[in-house]
Amino acid sequence: MRLLVTASFARATKKLHPPQKVELDAALKTVSSDPMIGEAKIGDLLGVRVFKFKLSQQLCLLAYRILDEESIKLLTFGPHENFYRDLKRIDD
Repeated sequence: MRLLVTASFARATKKLHPPQKVELDAALKTVSSDPMIGEAKIGDLLGVRVFKFKLSQQLCLLAYRILDEESIKLLTFGPHENFYRDLKRIDD
């Protein structure tokens, strides 16, 4: 499975500490092994899936889009607060 990264995802990843990166990598492996695991969104976010995981004992959301059978585009991740508002602003 090929994972494509947006600029906003890369910026958010740079701010993580090494233990948090390990937790994020585990979530990415889960998504890449079963892309349909995330909840499909409707309305303005049609085509976006969101996977929930723990990052430093805090619930985080990982937004991604399935491009084809071999590619997933990682949009962003972060805590629930303002997540969907910010996700709508991402120009992918």
